[in-house]
Amino acid sequence: MHRGTQEGAMASRLLHRLRHALAGDGPGEAAASPEAEQFPESSELEDDDAEGLSSRLSGTLSFTSAEDDEDEDDEEAGPDQLPLGDGTSGEDAERSPPPDGQRGSQLLARQLQDFWKKSRNTLAPQRLLFEVTSANVVKDPPSKYVLYTLAVMGPGPPDCQPAQISRRYSDFERLHRNLQRQFRGPMAAISFPRKRLRRNFTAETIARRSRAFEQFLGHLQAVPELRHAPDLQDFFVLPELRQAQSLTCTGLYREALALWANAWQLQAQLGTPSGPDRPLLTLAGLAVCHQELEDPGEARACCEKALQLLGDKSLHPLLAPFLEAHVRLSWRLGLDKRQSEARLQALQEAGLTPTPPPSLKELLIKEVLD
Repeated sequence: MHRGTQEGAMASRLLHRLRHALAGDGPGEAAASPEAEQFPESSELEDDDAEGLSSRLSGTLSFTSAEDDEDEDDEEAGPDQLPLGDGTSGEDAERSPPPDGQRGSQLLARQLQDFWKKSRNTLAPQRLLFEVTSANVVKDPPSKYVLYTLAVMGPGPPDCQPAQISRRYSDFERLHRNLQRQFRGPMAAISFPRKRLRRNFTAETIARRSRAFEQFLGHLQAVPELRHAPDLQDFFVLPELRQAQSLTCTGLYREALALWANAWQLQAQLGTPSGPDRPLLTLAGLAVCHQELEDPGEARACCEKALQLLGDKSLHPLLAPFLEAHVRLSWRLGLDKRQSEARLQALQEAGLTPTPPPSLKELLIKEVLD
């Protein structure tokens, strides 16, 4: 299937869901019928006929499969120590064409943004939309697993591209287990695809799990108590932040920039705090990468956003580094730096920050993400 066809189908599918979500009659609405509230999709995971399911996912999901009987390599049975994303760059990864999320389908982005703009004044609640765009079977001996890539679109700024995350079954299962421990009541009605001992890498299993993961995340987002749970926020944002930080520390700024930008989009789409100081940390990563890649204008813009978020928090450890970076970048661009310069000087005279203050890059390297 050509990439253009996939992107067009993905746009159509997401737009169809968006129309129903905004109208309040979609499959993920909390006000649906009693049967819908019980989320009966779990019964379909094993019993759906493969042909019907494939037609529902046609043009939306691309995946690779290995229809073999190497069941001892089941992703749930193998080691779970591979960092997210690492498996996709190895030579052993059997993979479908990438979803091209960073460059993005302009058709998808434009159409979704248009609908979000038109729906901003609607009384219907705006929900995140999830779409599995690819599923890659990754071999990293002795483990073997499927990496699912999801597009995430929500009621963030209308100019945002859909963000992307890549997760494996064990990541979803860990999220489900943690939420069950903390929210036993709300989680009782939410289905999750059960483990299989055989044929985890067939096309049918991958397709069914892809659909189930979309529904699982949609149901979590439909329950306010779960939507704001720290574990769910960590699931969406923390792996991307850790990988971006690692790449920044090793000097791979262009690769890190893409991950910082995606993490910023994710936080904008979620619309809820993803953890203490994570938006500020993301802006620090963006500013450092833009500066290292000789784009002082974008770096300065990131500093300005951070200073707006910080407001009058004079004791915040990131305030002085952002002020120092803003002064330096403003001087380089020939822009007004007097306000930031005066504010930084006041902090130094009050003994609230050393002279000179630590750089954003130094703080970024030392930050422990948990």
